[in-house]
Amino acid sequence: MASIGNFFRRSLRRSGRGGKEEAPAAENPSRVPQGRAGERSSLLYSAGQFFFEYLVVVSLRRTADGSYEPKITYQFPKRENLLKGQKEEEERLLQAIPLFCFPDGNNWAPVTEFTSETFSFVLTNVDGSRKIGYCRRLLPSGRGVRLPEVFCIISCLGCFGLFSKILDEVEKRRQISMAVIYPFMQGLRESPFPAPGKTVTIKSFIPESGTELIELTRPVDAHLEHVEFQALLQQLSPQLILHIFASAVLERRLIFLAQELSVLSQCIHAVAALLYPFTWAHTYIPVVPECLLDTVCCPTPFMVGIQMRHLERVLDQPMEEALIIDLCEGKILRAVGDEEEILPIKLQNEMLTSLNRHNNNNNVHTPEQVNSLVSEAFVHFFVRTVGHYASHIKWSKSGSGSFQERAFCKAIASRTNRKFVKKFVRTNMFSLFIEEAEKSRIPQEAYFQRKIAEYQEQKKHRRDS
Repeated sequence: MASIGNFFRRSLRRSGRGGKEEAPAAENPSRVPQGRAGERSSLLYSAGQFFFEYLVVVSLRRTADGSYEPKITYQFPKRENLLKGQKEEEERLLQAIPLFCFPDGNNWAPVTEFTSETFSFVLTNVDGSRKIGYCRRLLPSGRGVRLPEVFCIISCLGCFGLFSKILDEVEKRRQISMAVIYPFMQGLRESPFPAPGKTVTIKSFIPESGTELIELTRPVDAHLEHVEFQALLQQLSPQLILHIFASAVLERRLIFLAQELSVLSQCIHAVAALLYPFTWAHTYIPVVPECLLDTVCCPTPFMVGIQMRHLERVLDQPMEEALIIDLCEGKILRAVGDEEEILPIKLQNEMLTSLNRHNNNNNVHTPEQVNSLVSEAFVHFFVRTVGHYASHIKWSKSGSGSFQERAFCKAIASRTNRKFVKKFVRTNMFSLFIEEAEKSRIPQEAYFQRKIAEYQEQKKHRRDS
């Protein structure tokens, strides 16, 4: 367990524009796994990469005291000829994975029925790169009582819908034989990751069914491919979603509680996605393993998901500026109290109208349409408040940029918008975004830039008409 703890505690938080480096994670137990959920550099990937690094099976094995402990019982591929540093990093990764595949501790017993569930987790490496674990927990085929197992695909690529479909294929083959999984995953590993909107076709042979062609298509909007806003809208009212968004924008502590791992991971990924084009830059653990519950004592910002059975333990922890959300009942259990006052009231009402409009047409839209409609409402908020940032970056002859924060804030005509932005510019997520913008005249986040251009064109048209 000590070596796993060290794996979680090795990296330093990324410094903001002020150049201050936060304390080493060894002095900050909250730097468990997923911290820095959204470092921009770690999210960039292109078509042509491998789909995944590993497929592992995590099974429960009985210990000497009669309890069960998760262990990796299958790994594909087996990597050989690794350098010493690579070998050590792989060992730490493989030690950490079982904790997140069975985050609910070792209180298990063999069963005859079990509803499979899909969830995901994120691990941050020493160099800041991120690996996502896509998990399917299921009961293997057979007779009599047996224990569930987890198929976990480790990838640096964020595309929940795509990997959920891959796990469907893995589960289908598991019901036949483990041996049928290998050729499918080998074919997947040899296929290039498709560009946004493109499809890759995998050939796979299944006994008694013959050769199947499996098509895997990436969403057109790459910034929405690791999110399902529908899950969030099913659990929470639009008003509560705006309270959560307001807290996240100011980088407060957010704790989500639910019974099911799938609900926790989907809802937390959705909340993080609401921040686009900015990214949550602090501790980020969609499903907290039981042995790491002390994370909620962390004095720094975090966004974590905890199973409902730990509610009393969570509420007993001393914490400031924390928002605790019950996803089962769709209510807030603890709040700071100013959540309704954080966002500019006019923009808040516009977002609320947009979310309510979606709820009134809940059965009309496809998941892709829901993602697009919800995302657009929140992107429009950032366009209206900070979309003029590029015109306040001063460029030197050498090509380096310098953000003029004072002029940027002064340029905002609305007093309520300016009040919000003066708080927002002090966040780590805004600092990291501006750091990237100062590096190149070529704008980042093409979708955000397109929405800024559309808004500016609309303003110009209104002035001219």
